[in-house]
Amino acid sequence: MVGVAMPPAFGSRLSVAASLPGFRRERRHALKVGFLAPLSGAVKAWGWPGLKGCEIWVERVNAEGGIRLANGPAQVELFAFDCAYSAGRALQGARKLVQDEGVELLLMLGGDTFPPVKELVTQARVLTSTLLPSDLSPDTEFLIAPSEVHPLYNVTGVEWLSERRPELRTAAICGPRDALGLPSIATYRAAFEAAGIGLAREIFFEAATADVEAIVDSMLSVSPDILCWSTSYEPFVHAFTEAAFRRGFEGQLLSCTCDRYPRLIARTSREFMEGFVFQFPDFDDPALEAAPIGFDRPKEFYAEFEQRFPGEWSAVSWEYVAVLDLWRSAVEAAGSTEAPAVLAAMKSGGEGRHAFGEAQWWGRELFGIDNALVGDWPVVVIGEGKARIAEFRSLPRWLARHGDRLKAHMRALGQLWDQRVAPRPLDSEKLPGAFVGMHGVDT
Repeated sequence: MVGVAMPPAFGSRLSVAASLPGFRRERRHALKVGFLAPLSGAVKAWGWPGLKGCEIWVERVNAEGGIRLANGPAQVELFAFDCAYSAGRALQGARKLVQDEGVELLLMLGGDTFPPVKELVTQARVLTSTLLPSDLSPDTEFLIAPSEVHPLYNVTGVEWLSERRPELRTAAICGPRDALGLPSIATYRAAFEAAGIGLAREIFFEAATADVEAIVDSMLSVSPDILCWSTSYEPFVHAFTEAAFRRGFEGQLLSCTCDRYPRLIARTSREFMEGFVFQFPDFDDPALEAAPIGFDRPKEFYAEFEQRFPGEWSAVSWEYVAVLDLWRSAVEAAGSTEAPAVLAAMKSGGEGRHAFGEAQWWGRELFGIDNALVGDWPVVVIGEGKARIAEFRSLPRWLARHGDRLKAHMRALGQLWDQRVAPRPLDSEKLPGAFVGMHGVDT
């Protein structure tokens, strides 16, 4: 498998599963799952930990006897390809996984790596998942966003902050000028506006050439109450935060993610990171034990992940696994791995159970198709050195109140499905605060 980052021990563990008691090779065939995401480069924090979570899931499922089909249980095989968040490598990987390996489910991060594979996976009728529902459009019938609904959930952090700290009146925001950053900034625009928080500075940067120090200086020059990193890649979140610390910023920090936050605390201070708000919990959080969530044994999964990959937990460690859980349930309900049957079983009744509880299939208003599973999402706050869920907030409720506002900001940045199907180059003159610097960050 070209580009596969798979330790030999993992392959041997899957082989061992075939010799478990009760395994009868003649009764079972393998179900193939493809993993196409960045395992290297600046975006690897949203790929590599997800692959490791999938490895744990595959081992568990196979050890428990596999997936139940009409003709008997089947083992699962996992095939991975490192796209390095490159469009060209994404297409190469999709051809390898779909055409050569014949995978029945393709797991993707999405974003800039989805457009080059769109035609291939659509024609092959392969059920494909993305963590970015902004990839969805009416002509992607078998593309689903059932786990993460980036960047819609970011509104919950802003809403929560505005209620808890009404003295926060202005914000400065930055984000990459790509398929991750643009919809995220559009969403934060809508969320700040709905909360009555003024946006004092907005900066779009090119990931390859961003000058971290200059960006943070520009944001601080307007004396904001909130510094928001939107959906900046992990190396940028760390670099921006450390730069703000060195400059003595004493306001509120807000971000979509804060992967490997203990490293940030060690490089800044507990006091500086106190109250940092983001959207992704550790899965040893007591709130997950008490809530009627849809993720299987979260605390046990987190403990195993941390034991095997200490310090590498990220926003995506569980997200691809959550897709696999939904897929497994739908395959068993349908008795088939064919995409139309599995999708019908998954969307039966218009509702489903995602990682944080009951949710509804939604998206037609923004994406032209109801293929995103939307429900509650946690607001996560760092306190005394540990990230904890402060509250679960209803995303459908916010959308019902402010959906038109969000749609307007998405359109302003060219992020609605009809704009993406017939894309036009974005005019940097229309991107307030557009910024290109010189110095990158360590990836």
